[in-house]
Amino acid sequence: MALSDKALSVFAFAAYHQLESGQKVSRVVRRDGAGHRADPEAVAELEQAGLIEATPDALVLRPQAEAMVETGITALRRALAGA
Repeated sequence: MALSDKALSVFAFAAYHQLESGQKVSRVVRRDGAGHRADPEAVAELEQAGLIEATPDALVLRPQAEAMVETGITALRRALAGA
């Protein structure tokens, strides 16, 4: 499944929080109060792909999206293992 960079940034945000907290992330906030927000086009794209459920406050990752976050983290670890 090809996703835009804006849509991928939602996964990067989820991966960051999962790596930082050490806990599985199943939702991310739409606006963090510090000026960061999920791009509306990315939200629409991910909703249309069936990867998230958007609420006014959060983007809830569906199981396939949660698996994609895990895959991304694994790929990042592998890519940097020899660095």
